[in-house]
Amino acid sequence: MPLKPGDPAPDFSLPDGNGNPVNLKDFRGKWVVLYFYPRDNTPGCTTEACGFRDAYADYEASDVVVLGVSTDDAKSHTKFTTKYNLPFPLLTDADGAVGTAYESYGLKKFMGKEYMGISRNTFLIDPDGKIAKVYLKVKPDHHAAQILEDLAALRA
Repeated sequence: MPLKPGDPAPDFSLPDGNGNPVNLKDFRGKWVVLYFYPRDNTPGCTTEACGFRDAYADYEASDVVVLGVSTDDAKSHTKFTTKYNLPFPLLTDADGAVGTAYESYGLKKFMGKEYMGISRNTFLIDPDGKIAKVYLKVKPDHHAAQILEDLAALRA
């Protein structure tokens, strides 16, 4: 059954690029943007990450936490974060368990080949730890701005 607004956000603890654990429950009382993306340093993922970077001051001003999640390792995340000056943590979901809990990890097809991977989905989580909005099969362009617009509407 797909996650939908009003559902509790599945809790998790994942390491960031420095190996420090990041726990969803630690952000209770704040809005959280949890975005799943396939790979560091790929065109769509770079566009998406840089969109969040470019809007980050607006997210901070709104007291919103941004967390990116992929199956890439800490070394890859560190390079990606440094290369694009990303001001928010990227988390490593090595086995896809958190992606699975958020229905964002599973069988994918690319150029006729099947493989397990992350789907580009985003979850807006409210201060009570409930899903406020779900974005499936996200188009990276303007995604960060769209979330800010939706957040303003939800808070109104």
